[in-house]
Amino acid sequence: MEDKINPKEHIKNNPKRRVLFVITQAEFGGAQKFLSQLLNNLEPEKFECAIVTGPEKNKEIKNLLPLGVKYIPSRHLQRNPGFFSDIASLFELKKIIKEFRPDTLFLNSSKAGFIGSLAAKLSTVNCQLSTIYRIGGWAFNDPRSWWKNILYRLLEKISASWKDYIIVNNRHDYEQAIKYGIKPRKEVILVYNGIDPYKLEFFDKDEAKIRLYELLPLSQKHAGFLHGGLIIGTIANFYKTKGLEYLIEAFKILANTLNLIPYTLVIIGDGPERENLQLQIANKQLQNTIFLAGRIPDAYKYLRAFDIFVLPSVKEGFPWALLEATSAKIPVIATAVGAVPEILEHEKNGLLIPPHDSQALANAITHLAENESLRREFAIQAHQTVLHNFDLRKMVEQIKKLL
Repeated sequence: MEDKINPKEHIKNNPKRRVLFVITQAEFGGAQKFLSQLLNNLEPEKFECAIVTGPEKNKEIKNLLPLGVKYIPSRHLQRNPGFFSDIASLFELKKIIKEFRPDTLFLNSSKAGFIGSLAAKLSTVNCQLSTIYRIGGWAFNDPRSWWKNILYRLLEKISASWKDYIIVNNRHDYEQAIKYGIKPRKEVILVYNGIDPYKLEFFDKDEAKIRLYELLPLSQKHAGFLHGGLIIGTIANFYKTKGLEYLIEAFKILANTLNLIPYTLVIIGDGPERENLQLQIANKQLQNTIFLAGRIPDAYKYLRAFDIFVLPSVKEGFPWALLEATSAKIPVIATAVGAVPEILEHEKNGLLIPPHDSQALANAITHLAENESLRREFAIQAHQTVLHNFDLRKMVEQIKKLL
C-alpha cells in the first residue's frame, strides 16, 4: 500500500514558489498576453503555477499556457458587475486559495484585483501570502459616466490596502496611483511590457495579404481588398475603450476627400461592440472600404499585410499590439494615451494624435500615406526603440523578484 501524502507536509518540503494567477477573462487580450509571456518564461523547477480564469467561453489563453501550469476555470468570475455572481466568485476564490495554498496571489484586471485581494484578506490559510495586483490601465479611466469612474477609483483606493504590491505598466497610471492615494501595503511599481521581436514569426507582406483575404467573410471577398492601394490596419478587441468608431469616422472623412491613393481598412478582432461598428460602417456606406476580419489566432503574424498600423484607443495601459506592429517594422499612428507616448515620439518614430479626434486621425493617415520615405523611417526608428527599451527578459526579471 502506498503511503498517503500529507498536503501540508508536501508544501512545506517543496522548494518551489507556488503562485496562483487570477484573471477575469480567458478571452485573449492585453492582460492574457502578459500572462502568456510571463508564464512561458518562468522556470518550472523554481515555480509551481496555477491560473484561474472566468467561464470558458474562449480557451485561447489555456492553449498558450506551458505544460505544468494548472488551469482552473471559475464558474462565477466575470467582467461585468453582478452582486450574486461577485459574492459567489469571492467564496469560490477563497476555496481555491485554501486548496492550492499559494505563496503568491497574482491578480490581473480590476474585478479580479478587488475580489481576489478580498478573498486573500479573508483567508487564514497562509499568513505569509503575498498579494500582487497588476493593472493594464486603471478602470476609472474608461469612457463611462463620471460618477461610475469615481466609484471605481474609490474601490481601487479601498482595496489597495489588501495588496502588497501594485504593478502598473505606464508612467501615467503610476502618477495617478500617487495622485489618488492608491497605496498598497508595500509599493507601487512600474514595469513596462516587454517583447522579443526575434521570436515573432511574421508572414511576409504578400503571403499575409493573401491569408488575410482568405479569412474574410464571404460577403467581403472582392478584388478591392488585394488591389485597393494602401491597407491601413489594426488589431483590437471590440470595446469602447479601443476608439474604433473614431477610426471608422476618419475613413468617412477620407472618403469625402479627393485622395490620390485609395485606402482600405482592415480591423482584426471581435467583441461586444461588433454590431454597433457594423451599423456605423453600413450607415456611412463604407462596406467596400472597411473589412472586419474577426478574431484570428496569432493575429500578429498578419501585421505585414498593413502599410500603416493605427491604434485609435481612448484608453490604454501598455498596448501589446503596438509592440508587435513596431516589431514587424510597420509605421504607426496612435493616440497619446497610456504608455503610448513612452513608446512613440511624435514625428520621430511615429505619429501621435489626441484621442476622440477623427479629423486628426484622417489627417495623420493622409500625411503618412503620401510619404513612403517617412513610413520607412518611422518603421525603422520604432523597431529600434522597442529593441532597446522594451525587452522581454527585463520585464520577466522584474516580475520574478516580486514572486
